[in-house]
Amino acid sequence: MPDQHPSPRLLADWFRAHSVQLTGLDADEALDDLEPLREIVGDARVVGLGENAHFVEEFSHARQRVLRFLAERCGFTVLAFEFGFSEGFALDRWLSGETQGGSEAEVSRAAAEWGFADFMDWLRRYNRSGGHPLRFAGLDIPAAGGALRPALDPVADYLREVDPDALPLLETALEISDRFLGGEKTGSGAAAAPAWGELEPAEQNELTATLARLLLRLRAVEPVHVERGGQSAFDIARRRVEAACHTDYMFQAMNALLSGRGSAADLAVREIYLAESVRWHLDRSAPGTRIVLAAHNNHIQKTAVDFGGPFTPLTMGGHLRHTLGRDYRAIALTHTADHVPEMYPDPARAVGFTLADASLDAPVPGSVEAALIDAGLGGRITLTGLGQSPRDAAGEPLLNRIRSQSATVSASLPLAFDAVLSVPTVTRVASVPF
Repeated sequence: MPDQHPSPRLLADWFRAHSVQLTGLDADEALDDLEPLREIVGDARVVGLGENAHFVEEFSHARQRVLRFLAERCGFTVLAFEFGFSEGFALDRWLSGETQGGSEAEVSRAAAEWGFADFMDWLRRYNRSGGHPLRFAGLDIPAAGGALRPALDPVADYLREVDPDALPLLETALEISDRFLGGEKTGSGAAAAPAWGELEPAEQNELTATLARLLLRLRAVEPVHVERGGQSAFDIARRRVEAACHTDYMFQAMNALLSGRGSAADLAVREIYLAESVRWHLDRSAPGTRIVLAAHNNHIQKTAVDFGGPFTPLTMGGHLRHTLGRDYRAIALTHTADHVPEMYPDPARAVGFTLADASLDAPVPGSVEAALIDAGLGGRITLTGLGQSPRDAAGEPLLNRIRSQSATVSASLPLAFDAVLSVPTVTRVASVPF
């Protein structure tokens, strides 16, 4: 009897023929096994390097090794991270050695507490010892939507120098934010949004209006600011205020979603901020600058994320595909293990969630993970370019599923990602305290 479901077999055969088995995850190992990346990346100016779950040690190690390959063999010079735009400047100075002494926790509490410590310690050592140092760039709204002070405190210092008359607007915004954030400089949207929801509507509206007025004020007096403080300082200050405006929007969007009244599509305001931050850094870098962009798979993928509603917003990667075209490539990271660290809502935690291991069902047919297991590669570290993966008679990709946290998401994988790197094991990052 003929096979009624040939796609799993076709996918397994294809992965067996097209996947490269990597030697390991040690960033200090030889890099020759990663040479297929050279063709996948091509001459792209920006390459997204993902992960399908946060707080996974193997993903951190894989990123270090790929980052080293892209720096040493492909000429990439900047690591842009799913990390606060404003907070990134101090961390960059520490990572590049411009800031002497001090621990990572003293330089960036967020980086130390949110699972980045080992990665950043490795990058600082690499920058000190290697011939291919990498600058660091933050892209995100502060604390992924959990704080305002990391963006606004430096703007206060800036305004004292160039425009003291604008300080009352900023001070009003900080006064309101401190009523529900308690002056915290780190947190998460999961904790901040419910706290924002406890404000009176008049206070919520005042915060939004005040931040909008501050941003308009900066735009209106740009020539004066530039004359007094320089173009670079103005550009950074404006981008920080834009971060605060986007974060304020996220308070409302996340609160509505957690209350069962909103749409996940509203959270896409973060995606446009991330994408515009990539362009911001790219536009202000030297000619020939190439950026490695490290963020969750859901951010770097080049197709829209389907939340099951009438509106499917673009991801950061989708925006970059629209603006950069083939100058943007995306490499997903996934795994074939039967568990993964997952974030569960927990109001008792300062970050708004608890990190705990989640058991996973067997990968579904049509997924990267199922194809790798069917191909006998589930226990190996593999790299697979997806551009020529099999399609059905209608031309639709057979590869249409990939894990995301403890779930599986649908996507036309060859359109969403240029390649996928898979690891067989998952270990929670030990430095995460929650």
